[in-house]
Order: sequence, then C-alpha cells, then structure tokens
Amino acid sequence: MTITGAPDRGVWLRQFTTTIGTTTAAGTTTAAGIATAAGTGVATGVGAGGRVVCFPHAGGSAAFFRPLARSLGGRAELLAVQYPGRLDRFDEPAVSDLRELARQVAAQLAALDDATPTAYLGHSMGALVAFEAALLAPTAPVRLFASAARAPAAIRIDPAILVDDRSLEEEVLALGGTSRAVLDNTDLRRMVFPAIRADYEALRGYVPIPGARVDCPITVLTGTADPRVSVGEARRWRNHTAGGFESRVFTGGHFYLVPRAREVADVVVAALHRQAHGDR
Repeated sequence: MTITGAPDRGVWLRQFTTTIGTTTAAGTTTAAGIATAAGTGVATGVGAGGRVVCFPHAGGSAAFFRPLARSLGGRAELLAVQYPGRLDRFDEPAVSDLRELARQVAAQLAALDDATPTAYLGHSMGALVAFEAALLAPTAPVRLFASAARAPAAIRIDPAILVDDRSLEEEVLALGGTSRAVLDNTDLRRMVFPAIRADYEALRGYVPIPGARVDCPITVLTGTADPRVSVGEARRWRNHTAGGFESRVFTGGHFYLVPRAREVADVVVAALHRQAHGDR
C-alpha cells in the first residue's frame, strides 16, 4: 500500500490517497481546486467513512499530515490545506493575519459542495485557523479536532519571540517541529523562516471574537509532554462550542501527532462513524 499526493502550484488543498499497488499516474486538479493523484491500483482512501480537512501548524505544510493520511487508509478521505509562502507556494506571500488566512481557506472549502460528512482538524496554529474557518462555513463541519493548541481565548504569544530571528528560532526549536540542521542550512532557512515569522505574527495579532462558538462538537487532542499547551489549557476549548466536547491525551510532546498518527486516526474515524449514525 502506498501513499500518493500530487501538489499543483497555487492550489490550496492537497488530497492524499492511499492506493494498493506501487505505480501511480500524474496528479490532476479538480474544479474545486484539490490536487489529487490517480492510482493504477485500487483507491481506498476516497471518503469511505467521511472526510477530514487538516490545517497545519505555524511554519508547517500540508505534507505534515502524510502519516495521518497513511494511518487513515481507506477509512476516510484526508484533505490538507497548503498555506501560501511555503514549498510549492514559496513565491506567494505568506498571510500574516490569521482571520484573513481562515477567510481564504473557507472560500476554498465552500467549493466542496457535496454531502460528504466533513470534519476539520487543526494542529497548533492550524486549530485556530480551522476554528475561524468553521465560523465562516455555510455548513458547519461535523466536528472540530483541536490538536496541540490553546483555546482561542487563551492564546498567548510572547512579543519577545518576534524581536529577532534568534528568539524566534529558539521558540521553534523548543517545540521540536524543526531541526537545528534545517535552521543552520542557509538555503533551507531562507525557504522556511519567512513563513514561520509570518505565522507567528498572525498568532500574535489574533484576537478572537468574544463569545464565538462553533456549531459543532469539539475534540481536543493533547500531548502529555507538550511544553506550550497543558491538558488543562487545551480543555478551555469547551467554551468555544455550542455542541459536545471531549478531550483525548496522547503520549508525546507538541508534535505527538506524528508518532501517534494511528491512534489519532482511530479517534477521527470513530467520531465520523458516530456522526454517520446520528450520535454527535
């Protein structure tokens, strides 16, 4: 079983499709702006149990969710958002206003006008983008998964982080999502650092709408050793939903999702299954 994805420049959404077999054809782009990959084997990851749209962390890209896509297999379709200013969208300016970023993503998601039950999953900063996108959605997602993130009303970004590159670098290294080898490489640093800075500026300037609540259940996902988000802080997300709430804790740090992808996939699939059977 292989995992395939075919990014197309300037497209917001990436579709990771699990196929049986090893040979895949070139990707195509749908009218809704989703980069897809056609497989010569049997497609097993195209929404059999619903869909989850994933929103990356600060400085992150759609590729972060490949392990989760692989773990979902044929149980659900996974679409991952590709923010401007990174990888194949490197030449586009990053968006340093979080609510504007959410507005642009929401406009793309509105094109998914089918009846597939769709959940949002955001990791770290992505949880806030997903929350704001859910507020704008014509039809609310069936569930919001907030991973490794403080609740909107509890966001705190130390202004000192953005004083200079060294301070921002120390923050990124403390979270464990980017290695020092990447930041010490001049070419790689030039590629990733502008997006990281823009995303942290977006976080620093973010002020949630007082009392804003999504019209769907929220599940918070937290790592036991996250240096920035405690389980208690994550559970404040319960104040931002008009629906149900649950909390799941996984062994690991801020980026627990990578080694625990199978466990997270199981949680996502179970939630979509409950939705399909009318139990939210």
